[in-house]
Amino acid sequence: MTWLLILILVPLAGSLVLAFLKGNDRAAVLAALGFSILEFLLVIPFWLSYTASGPRLQMTSSFDWIPSFGVHIAFGTDGISLIMIAVIALLVPIVVGGLGTLDKLPPGRSAGGFLSLILLQEALTIGVFAATDVFLFYVLFEIMLIPMYFLIGGYGGANRQYAAVKFFLYSFLGGLIMLASAIGAYSLAADKLGKGTFDWATLVTVVRDAPLSTQIWLFLGFFLAFAIKAPLVPFHTWLPDAAGEAPIGVAVLLVGVLDKVGTFGFLRYCLPMFPDASRTLAPLVLVLSVIGVLYGSILAAGQRDMKRFIAYVSIAHFGFISLGIFAFNEQAMVGSATYMLNHSLATGMLIVVIGLVIARGGSSRISDYGGMAKVTPLLAGLFLLAGLSTLSLPGTNSFVSEFLVLIGSFVDQPVYTILATVGMVLAAAYVLWLYQRVFQGPVRGDALVGVGGGPGTAIAPELGAKKAIRDLNGREIAILAPLVVLILVLGFYPKPVLDTVTPTVQQTLSAVQGGK
Repeated sequence: MTWLLILILVPLAGSLVLAFLKGNDRAAVLAALGFSILEFLLVIPFWLSYTASGPRLQMTSSFDWIPSFGVHIAFGTDGISLIMIAVIALLVPIVVGGLGTLDKLPPGRSAGGFLSLILLQEALTIGVFAATDVFLFYVLFEIMLIPMYFLIGGYGGANRQYAAVKFFLYSFLGGLIMLASAIGAYSLAADKLGKGTFDWATLVTVVRDAPLSTQIWLFLGFFLAFAIKAPLVPFHTWLPDAAGEAPIGVAVLLVGVLDKVGTFGFLRYCLPMFPDASRTLAPLVLVLSVIGVLYGSILAAGQRDMKRFIAYVSIAHFGFISLGIFAFNEQAMVGSATYMLNHSLATGMLIVVIGLVIARGGSSRISDYGGMAKVTPLLAGLFLLAGLSTLSLPGTNSFVSEFLVLIGSFVDQPVYTILATVGMVLAAAYVLWLYQRVFQGPVRGDALVGVGGGPGTAIAPELGAKKAIRDLNGREIAILAPLVVLILVLGFYPKPVLDTVTPTVQQTLSAVQGGK
């Protein structure tokens, strides 16, 4: 029993327990909170047990699954998967603790069912980041779509069914194409070794020696699946719909963690397994990355819905991450790897504070708000902090990552870097624009209309009655506190994260540069 198996089994066990607590919402919330906090506490010694200077895959375990086809239930972690496992272990307790504050369950829906799916999503996502058997990775890659489909389709907004189906079909189709490439890699191993295998480490040594044309076809199968998940333009269209219709807590996991499976896949699978194809097709990926940065930034300006706004800003950020990966520069790649963590923290916090705004105003439309800083100054301040982290202000966690991507990619790809920087500047302006529209100026709009001249009182027309608009309470502060601390601490002291991911990045670059 290894650390990784324990980390997968704890939320899985919690999901099974919650499935039997559908009639008792309070017990379900307490149980889910207990399992999620336990998971987070287990991640701490898991992180401390990892040796950054050691082999790439650590804390490994392997069990025969389908021996005749060389398929194993195999897990292991490297520095990049470690930080993603840690961030989902952090975000899930926040999502669970926010139930009832961030999200109101639809009539007839129980907290037990919702939270059971959340913990199941956590277990499957950790499995995806930890899998070291390519077939197992594919299976978990597809299965993890199921709880997210039901979370969006069962608990989301008015167009939840459309958004859930679109999310599922895009990712499922990408997974099937990836499976075809995985089978191709298996066949190459069978030809060379006399017996097929899906072991990642073995396939890296086998496929990298394949002819360039073969590598390109196999690379494209994996790349398409990861580009959809990332999401890169033009494979991105599912994200604004899914994030816009998903409950706030589900959007935190969707944008904060699940999307990172795509950029993680570039680093774990595309580059080491297909080094020649990665270098050959890098210009195409760089073009798509820059288009994504510019496109996401420009479309963010035209959004009327706060949740869709964050989705388009994230599309721009994912383009920036992929730019750093395919620049094939150590600094840029380290920046991209740490950006995966820092984007999760910054965007996760921004989505949470947006959820708190929506919980008070009853609307996600930007035009329905104005002047909220007058009645909720603490919420306004934390919204601004999350926004500043999103735009990578020096002193916040995201700055170091963005700085490394810029100085690293500029060395070899100056034109792409300059164009991407323009998009990031635009995105920063739009984040500040969102803050100004929602929190500054007079109290105005349909959702918040000042009444009687007293702060903290407003009217929600959809409720037809006066409603107290209050600042953050103790529970909401507790939900946001871990994110605030990490955003500020990592802004001034990013060394633990940089030390963790740098050796993995160096090993990845060594694999790419060692190709033919």
